[in-house]
Amino acid sequence: MYPNLYYFLKETFNITPWNFTQYINSFGFFVAIAFVVSALMLTSELKRKEKQGLLSFKEEAVVVGEKVKLSDLIFNIIFGFIVGYKIIGVFFNNSDTNPQEYIFSSKGSWIGGILLAALFSWVKYREKKKQELPSPEERKIRIWPHERVGDIIIIGAIAGFVGAKIFDNLENWDRFIQNPIANLLSPSGLTFYGGLILAAICILTYARRKHINLWHLLDSTAPVLMIAYAIGRIGCHVSGDGDWGIFNSAYTVSADGDIIPAAKGAFESSLNTSGNFSKYLIAEFGDLKNIPHAYFHGSEFLPNWFWAYNFPHNVNEVGVAIPGCTGNYCNQLVPPVFPTTLYEIITCTILFLAIWFLRKRIKISGRLFAVYLVLNGFERFFIEKIRVNTTYNLFGFHPTQAELISTLLILGGLILWFYRGRVRTA
Repeated sequence: MYPNLYYFLKETFNITPWNFTQYINSFGFFVAIAFVVSALMLTSELKRKEKQGLLSFKEEAVVVGEKVKLSDLIFNIIFGFIVGYKIIGVFFNNSDTNPQEYIFSSKGSWIGGILLAALFSWVKYREKKKQELPSPEERKIRIWPHERVGDIIIIGAIAGFVGAKIFDNLENWDRFIQNPIANLLSPSGLTFYGGLILAAICILTYARRKHINLWHLLDSTAPVLMIAYAIGRIGCHVSGDGDWGIFNSAYTVSADGDIIPAAKGAFESSLNTSGNFSKYLIAEFGDLKNIPHAYFHGSEFLPNWFWAYNFPHNVNEVGVAIPGCTGNYCNQLVPPVFPTTLYEIITCTILFLAIWFLRKRIKISGRLFAVYLVLNGFERFFIEKIRVNTTYNLFGFHPTQAELISTLLILGGLILWFYRGRVRTA
C-alpha cells in the first residue's frame, strides 16, 4: 500500500523522496483523476447529444467591458493567500506532522501566501483591464450544456464532499457525538451514497435553472458516475483507507508478509495476540467473539491476495506492527480481509463498459440512467455482504446504510425504467 507519493517513490525506486511528496495523498490523487476523466467524458457525451439536437443552448445576457471591481480583487487575494499559504508551505515543511493534520492545521508559508495573493490579484486585474471598454455593453451569448461542465463538476465536488461527510457521521453517530467538530472537519470518513445523493440534488437544481434537459443530462452522467466510482476505489485500495471487507479466516499472514492458508482455529488465536489491534477491534465490535469473518478458500487460479489481503502500510494505520518497519504507516491487517475495494474496481469497470455499450442503443431518455441505478444498487448491495459497516435494527433485519440506499436505488431504477417507457419519443 502507498498512503502517499512519498511511499510509492520510496518502495518503487528505493530512494528517499522529497518531504513534500508526503502531502500528495494517494486517495486524493485518484479522486483528482476521477474528476478529470468525469469532466472529459461528460463533455463528450453532452456534445454528442447536442449534435443530435437533443440538447440546446441557452441565451444569457452578460455585461462586458466593466472596470475591475474591488470585490473581484479581494476574492482573488484571499483565495491566492490560502492556496499559497498551504500549497507552497508543503514544500518547505520539514516537520513530522501527519499530512492530513497539516492541511487542517494553522501551519503554512506566509511568504507563499503573500506571493500567490499578489499574483492572483494581478492576473485578475490585468485580465479585466484588457477587456475594459469606454462604456460597458450588455450582450447576449449562447451557452451550450457542454460549456457548463466545469460548473457541474465543481458543484458535484463540493456537494459530494459535504453529503459524504453528513451521511458518514449519521452512519457513525456514536463516534460523531463524542467529538462533533473533529469528525466534521476530519478529511477521512466519507460515505459514497451521501455524496451521490446531495450532489445529484444540487446538480439537478442547477441544470433546471439553466434549462438543461434533465433526462438527457442524467443519461450522460450514467457512464461517468460508474467509471468515476471505479477510479475512486483504486484510490481507496492503493491507500488502504479502511473500505475493506470482513476478515477471511481461511488465510493468515506469514512473517514475510505473504498471504498463506490458515489452520483451523488460527483466526481466534491470532486476534487474542494482536495487542493494540485487539483493543481496536473490541472498541469497534464490543467483543472479540463478535468479530465478523468468513472462512472462504478461493480458487488457486488466482493469487491468495485476491481472496484475502493484509493492506500493509494502510493510511488508517490500523492493524498489527509490520516487523522492521519504523515511522508512520507501519501496520498491516492480521488476519487478512476480503479486498472489497479490488472487487469493486473490477466490477464497476465491467459495468461501465456495459453502460457505455448501451448508451447509443437505448433510445428513450432517462432509461440509461435507470440502468445505472439498478446496476449500481445491485453491485453495492452484494458487496455489503462482506464489508465492515454499521448495521441498523429494522423490523428484525440488520441492514447497513448502503444496503438500504442500494435497495431504494434498485427500486427507483425499475420504476424509472417503466415510467420512461410510457414516453413515446426520446
